[in-house]
Amino acid sequence: MTHPTEPAHGTEASANAEGTPKQLEAKYRALVEAIQDYAIFTLDVSGNITSWNRGVAKIKGYAAHEIIGKHFSVFYPPDAVARGWPDYELRRAAADGRFEDEGWRVRRDGTLFWANVTITAMFDEQGVLQGFAKVTRDMTERKRLEELEQSSRRMSEFLATLSHELRNPLAPMRNAVNLMRLETLGSGDQRAPRDSATLRQCQSVLDRQLSHMTRLVDDLLDMGRITSGKVELQYSRVDLADIVARAAEAAKPTLERRRQWLDLRVPGQIAMRADPTRLIQVLQNLLLNASKFSPPGSRIAIESDLQPQAVELRVSDEGIGIPASEIDTIFDLFVQHKHGKVSDEGGLGIGLSLCRSLVELHGGSIRASSPGEGMGSTFTIRLPLGIESADEKQDTAVPLPAGALRVMVVDDNRDSADSLGMLLQAMGHEVHIAYDAEGAIEIAGSFVPQLALIDIAMPVVDGFALLRGLKNMRGWSGTVFAAMTGFGQPSDRAETKAAGFHFHIVKPVELPKLQMLLAMVEQGTVAGAGPAGNSPPAT
Repeated sequence: MTHPTEPAHGTEASANAEGTPKQLEAKYRALVEAIQDYAIFTLDVSGNITSWNRGVAKIKGYAAHEIIGKHFSVFYPPDAVARGWPDYELRRAAADGRFEDEGWRVRRDGTLFWANVTITAMFDEQGVLQGFAKVTRDMTERKRLEELEQSSRRMSEFLATLSHELRNPLAPMRNAVNLMRLETLGSGDQRAPRDSATLRQCQSVLDRQLSHMTRLVDDLLDMGRITSGKVELQYSRVDLADIVARAAEAAKPTLERRRQWLDLRVPGQIAMRADPTRLIQVLQNLLLNASKFSPPGSRIAIESDLQPQAVELRVSDEGIGIPASEIDTIFDLFVQHKHGKVSDEGGLGIGLSLCRSLVELHGGSIRASSPGEGMGSTFTIRLPLGIESADEKQDTAVPLPAGALRVMVVDDNRDSADSLGMLLQAMGHEVHIAYDAEGAIEIAGSFVPQLALIDIAMPVVDGFALLRGLKNMRGWSGTVFAAMTGFGQPSDRAETKAAGFHFHIVKPVELPKLQMLLAMVEQGTVAGAGPAGNSPPAT
């Protein structure tokens, strides 16, 4: 049987093993003082500092003799002291037992840091307040990262809005150029003006500059998408030679204008898994960059090197080269060559940074090299070959339209609506134009189109509301609806698809894409659209 006094004796032995109260307090003080990542100190009931640890010296910059005895409000910015915030913290801690806060605090040298602060009230056995224990943690780095994330989100939103606003005026300009392209300037038609060669030259200039402006806007938006993590690759099985050929074709007008010749040494039958649109974009940007920094009449080359599980592509030029001091920063955002260029093409310092981001999204890498200034440069892309997936998309050719369609254009930008209408009429289609939702509803009573092109950002009644109204009208079940907008992010496309639009068209509308859309409508190959015959449905 256990003796009744044994538990007490055991507890006393345990206490003796751990140490006396004074020894325990000494160990506790040593532990607190050793902590350097937290500023730990005590306050009397009035808020004066009575003890400190090394963390106070590290975080706030005070030695013990400089801070003990002072009021803890010395750590607070003047505006916080003026509104009585330190005293408020003590009152809350005394009332609730504990108070936690985050905010700016002041170091000894006057610099600010973002702090997480916990104040705990200390009471004696009778419940009388004896003072406070205060723990402060420097959270400046976390605050900085949060602000960077917020800044990145705001920048992405700004770039998207900027791109949208820039695309609106580009849309009617592109429509006008497309219309000029369809005219029979200099073709022998008696209606062609005598100075058709001059007009052809003007059309060529407008076409080039519009393409350049559109590319800058697209680069801005793509960079915003990438920094916010909103770019999703659409993989398919592609042939590398075909990708290179399509990129070369896209860059051809610029190269021809500067009399530069392209040497392609990429064999066929190199299959890989990639997003063809994005890969073409990368190679086109590299070709245009090579053209910009190379003299007229020079050679630009694309070569490939097949390796196990990977392929390397090299884009080389005979241009001004890259100084060794700039090699490491050449892919940084908004960085441009400091030693000028040899063409009149401008830029924002986005293209190469965008190339690197898109290549890395593919799981690859890109590097730049140059023997030195005036000796040309080479950009080498390394991409994994990848494995084809059963559900990957395959590029399919869409035939051009052969017959006339009934088309409605709705856009509050009159220049955009009128120019697009003129372009469609020149292509042989019957077109009705409205500048707002109310005008579209009026037209819809007597005209049911096979295709409705609707701007979604109209004032008063937007394109989404108009879509719902038109779909509820008699005879409109077979109409194909295309949303026109300056926004082209995946979330924007998802929104228009969920609303019931069959297509999402980003302004300005390129002629080949418009022709493909018209062909699909005419041949009835639009998923989700009912049959739309060549005769108007009964109304």
